[in-house]
Amino acid sequence: MSDLSKNDIERASFAFSIYDFDGSGKVDAINLGDVLRALNSNPTLATIEKLGGTKKKGEKMLTVEEFLPIYAQCKKDKDQGVYEDFLECLKLYDKNENGLMLGAELTHTLLALGEKLNDDEVAEVVKDCMDPEDDDGMIPYASFLKKVMA
Repeated sequence: MSDLSKNDIERASFAFSIYDFDGSGKVDAINLGDVLRALNSNPTLATIEKLGGTKKKGEKMLTVEEFLPIYAQCKKDKDQGVYEDFLECLKLYDKNENGLMLGAELTHTLLALGEKLNDDEVAEVVKDCMDPEDDDGMIPYASFLKKVMA
């Protein structure tokens, strides 16, 4: 925990308290990824599992004292993508180098690559974050990425 500044500890404690739904001072480990993401971390599902996250509700509860070292570890972890990394990946689909890619290609990418999303998750992300396609089926991928990472 010595890796965390006083400000980090305050921010982490606040984010933790938001996910303490019943005021017990504990957060269900199924929400570990959500708490970390609320703190501007971008852990993979594998990282969340490695840090103690669970896939079933009620399986494990975390106290803030248990969470702070997890947050410190996650902050140190370099296995997280940042906006620029994801932007470079999406540029591979920008055939005309004009900041646009096919909306269908983006949907396919979300379904097929990396930590795959299911159809419902992709539909939700597309609905919430993707700008309408133009007449050629193209979308601006930078604005999509900014919305997803916000």
